[in-house]
Amino acid sequence: MTAKPFNTQPILENRYLCLRPLAETDFDQLFATAKDPQTWAGHPVSDRFKPDVFRKYFDFLLETGSALIIIDRAENRVIGCSRYYIAPDLPDGISIRFTFLHHDNWGGQTNFQLKKLMLTHAFKTYDTVWFHIDPTNIRSQKATAKLGAKPVYDADLDLAGAPASWKCYSLAQSDWKASARKIEQES
Repeated sequence: MTAKPFNTQPILENRYLCLRPLAETDFDQLFATAKDPQTWAGHPVSDRFKPDVFRKYFDFLLETGSALIIIDRAENRVIGCSRYYIAPDLPDGISIRFTFLHHDNWGGQTNFQLKKLMLTHAFKTYDTVWFHIDPTNIRSQKATAKLGAKPVYDADLDLAGAPASWKCYSLAQSDWKASARKIEQES
């Protein structure tokens, strides 16, 4: 089977965020967001704040042709990036990964608003969205579970140029709707 037609680089907006395709000209602004070591605390690649390490990450994202830059609309400031992709073990599905947000945007509405935009777009084509999370990245596991996603299995997959272990989470559209309502009521 082949993947369904899906725009992995849409422009998505709400009153909080604007997501648009990542471009080479975004490097300086995105690195300004990434260069604080605290942003990578607890992340498996904790030295991504270094220019040479970040450059490799940025080039990889750019080459995929499916990365989105995240802009805080109130401050008109780049605060991170994310991407859609087709996982090798799920050729008929869509996944979201490679998300990072500046640490000032943790713990509030930003991740929810980001995922709300991305999931709304994905659920127009797919009934389920997948997330692949490093087993050591507890912050991402908790944030993904808060969205309503459930851990389904562990797998060794090549998602970024080399095989690695991943916790594979599944988010059904119905679970997302229930979680989104709950999160919005709590806000």
